[in-house]
Amino acid sequence: MEWIQQLINGISLGSIYALIALGYTMVYGIIKLINFAHGEVFMIGAFVGFYAIAGWGLGFFPALILSMVTCAIFGVLIERIAYRRLRNATRIAALITAIGVSLLIQYTVIYARGAQVEVYPNVLANKKFDIFGVQVSSQSLLILTVSIILMIILQFIVHKTKIGKAMRAVSHDMEAARLMGINVNTTISATFAIGSSLAGAAGVFFGVYYTKIEPLMGVIPGVKAFVAAVLGGIGIIPGAMVGGMLLGIVETIVSAIGLSLWRDAAAFIILILILLFRPSGIFGKNTREKV
Repeated sequence: MEWIQQLINGISLGSIYALIALGYTMVYGIIKLINFAHGEVFMIGAFVGFYAIAGWGLGFFPALILSMVTCAIFGVLIERIAYRRLRNATRIAALITAIGVSLLIQYTVIYARGAQVEVYPNVLANKKFDIFGVQVSSQSLLILTVSIILMIILQFIVHKTKIGKAMRAVSHDMEAARLMGINVNTTISATFAIGSSLAGAAGVFFGVYYTKIEPLMGVIPGVKAFVAAVLGGIGIIPGAMVGGMLLGIVETIVSAIGLSLWRDAAAFIILILILLFRPSGIFGKNTREKV
């Protein structure tokens, strides 16, 4: 029964990684850019949620929505200011810019509010439920449930709405989509907005789950989410979801067997193994790239 409990905890943690990984994979699928500033959007989401709850007295769900909206706007601004002019530049130029944006956001936040750690208010009653003899916390269930709902909404947007069809068209062939009358800039901005809003939600979940947040908190979860995206198949939305869940389960199992100091290393070991044996990821297809 202990293993079932750890499995549920791992899936809850993995759902947070999955939400962040979706932003990486959506942006890469559209413009082939690894947005390494995405972890900082996650951090901004955590702080917006914190100030909304602790400063303004909002409840969990209003704070979650505010964080998602703020991060969506923030993501669009990052794309508009930092990435749009580099769309036809070399990939290394865009990658260096993404790292620069990441550092800029981190140290701007430190300059504005200091580097001290904040403790999330206990906004959710953390009750224990006995399900078939397994003790499951209400926080884990809520995080998992809301994450799954957000992923279902994302799937609906991508496959059933006009902007989702535009995203898929731009991802497949940007020039052909432009010739068909699709506004490529608007579509890319919408992609950044949706991916960033999910990272904002993940930031609030992370704050509630781990209670402590600080300006450099986006680095490790951001890298782990990138590993999750690569594990599932970078650019493939279901792959990011599955990769995040698997990574969360692996981390929880590593901690459960007494190797908690290795939980961060586990993500990088997985990344090395994936790059060695299946670079395209679980859902990816091996394709040759012409040079």
